[in-house]
Amino acid sequence: MLRHVTAGVDGSVESLATAHWAAREAVRRGAPLRLVHAWKWHPRPPASVPMGSSEHEWAQQTLNHVVDSVRAAHPDLRIDARLVSDSPVKALLASTDETEMLVLGSRGLGALAGFVVGSVSQRVVARSVHPVVLVRAGKAAADEYPTTPGEEGSSPETDETPYRDVVLGLDIRHPCDELIEFAFEAARQHGAALRVVHAFSVPSADGADLHAVTGAGAEVLAAQERAVVATLRPWCAKYPEVAVTETVSEGRPAGALVHASSEACLVVVGRRIRESHLGTHIGPVAHAVLHHVGCPVAVVPHA
Repeated sequence: MLRHVTAGVDGSVESLATAHWAAREAVRRGAPLRLVHAWKWHPRPPASVPMGSSEHEWAQQTLNHVVDSVRAAHPDLRIDARLVSDSPVKALLASTDETEMLVLGSRGLGALAGFVVGSVSQRVVARSVHPVVLVRAGKAAADEYPTTPGEEGSSPETDETPYRDVVLGLDIRHPCDELIEFAFEAARQHGAALRVVHAFSVPSADGADLHAVTGAGAEVLAAQERAVVATLRPWCAKYPEVAVTETVSEGRPAGALVHASSEACLVVVGRRIRESHLGTHIGPVAHAVLHHVGCPVAVVPHA
């Protein structure tokens, strides 16, 4: 069965950027696009609903506006528009049957400030069993390509223009096939290089810096680099068309990923599927990346 790329829309500027990013991704994957807009009846309609319109009518108009905008940009793309009477979280999670990924919007604070992750997006990311991509408002197709000095925001002139790198955050202590395969497949779909980032920390017995005390830092770094190469070897063989570079460093994973994201078209991080006494959660690395990375971020759930 043909799987969709699904996007949640709500009529905001952020959701329009989301719909267009999801449409480009659907075109790359040769998949249909599913647009989902959730609405609920209220005894007193919110102020956003114009006078003379019912909540249902306004919700339908909102969805139609997004569909028309996407269709104008991608006339050959198959679009499945769904208006759902339910809470946004329930509607979005329920819509992910036959879905390759779910795409959501998030309000950006500025060029480098990353996302404001709302409660709906955060709960969906924490509960979805499918990859969720968060796209910041203002992101356009041209942002997926490198720029040269004096050409900020310009569109690529030819289909041969390479995409920015896809960046994968890899933890060799818990490597998982779902995360690595998603990143390799995303790089293949974009025709982009894959930059794999692994950061590690080696605390010493007294809390001092390992390099300064023992001089063993180079050996530890070399061992980590070998482990990364070994983890990626079968995937490089499966995806020989994807150029892969590895960046291994001592430090915090989130900081390394934020630094690498400045020239990326997509950052891919994992989220372990587990329940705690506090309920589902995203995880510290994914949470930090979502709040400090400016490009789209894919959160891939895994066991």
